[in-house]
Amino acid sequence: MPIDPRPRPTAPARLAAGGWLLALAAGAAAQPTQPTGGDPLDAARVVGADACTKCHAAEMAQWQRTPHHQTIDTLHRKPEADAIADRLGLRSVKRNDTCVRCHYTPIEQSGRVRIDSGVSCESCHGPARDWIEVHAEYGPGVTRETESPEARQRRRLASIGAGMNNPSNLYLIARQCLDCHTTPDERLVDVGQHPAGSGEFELVSWSQGMVRHNFVRSGGAVNAPSALPRVRVMYVVGLMTDLEYSLRAVARATDAGRFGRTSAARAADRKQKLWAVQRLVDDPLVATALESVSDLELTLGNADAINAAADAIGAAAYAFAERADGARLAPIDDLLPPPSQYK
Repeated sequence: MPIDPRPRPTAPARLAAGGWLLALAAGAAAQPTQPTGGDPLDAARVVGADACTKCHAAEMAQWQRTPHHQTIDTLHRKPEADAIADRLGLRSVKRNDTCVRCHYTPIEQSGRVRIDSGVSCESCHGPARDWIEVHAEYGPGVTRETESPEARQRRRLASIGAGMNNPSNLYLIARQCLDCHTTPDERLVDVGQHPAGSGEFELVSWSQGMVRHNFVRSGGAVNAPSALPRVRVMYVVGLMTDLEYSLRAVARATDAGRFGRTSAARAADRKQKLWAVQRLVDDPLVATALESVSDLELTLGNADAINAAADAIGAAAYAFAERADGARLAPIDDLLPPPSQYK
């Protein structure tokens, strides 16, 4: 019997085709998929958090006050973490890819891999070996303050080309958050009994509170809130990226366990929220994302179609992050989380 994964709305809600069903029949064969999120950082290309301090001291000080930083000292002391590791047959929380890929930053030194820190700069912006010099190179006699907009754009694109997840494109940052906040690992959830992602995750509220580190414009003096036009773009990009990653998680499901059901419910919820945006702004890229799932069946054995839809949504989200004019998204203001809800 099909399972309706949609959360029960408090008010009538309309979806693209009157609903979205997940038919996870026990014993059905799932098609293999390539993982796209939550993979371990390449320790050989990690330079370590200390390498960022010279230019980003204020950002580093803010990071050190967050749970992202503190997990290196706290996670392995939590009984629930040990219980999850025991169920998975893991001897140490800090010495396996399953836990390390989301909770720690590994670094390779002298041919050996060790834990450098908790969730760090490179967890979000990517291992920095190949882009840190490009990112910091302003040219002779040029500083961050005197760099021209054209030169900044060239440096930004060069950094992205070298592997940096640059915050000037919000999609590149959103996907790093969702690499872990969707818990894209079926065995970790169904066998280890790890939470099936951060179900309440929303990009604006989770990025604009404690983890916010917007010091660049003020030279390290002020941790400025993001301007409202950027917050509007952030909200839409966050929904699109969350829908993409939730679909990828569904595509990985091999049975009707909690992982598959929760991922499908999350995808249906984000689709519903994206429709609420589209009814207000009628944006062609949001329309493209929604069209890709209009007839999509979230069923075991349909991984190729689900991943193709996720690919289309990811491309639309990247393009939206590049091109969207936040000033024209004012109609969605009532959908945005208020600052009182920032984490």
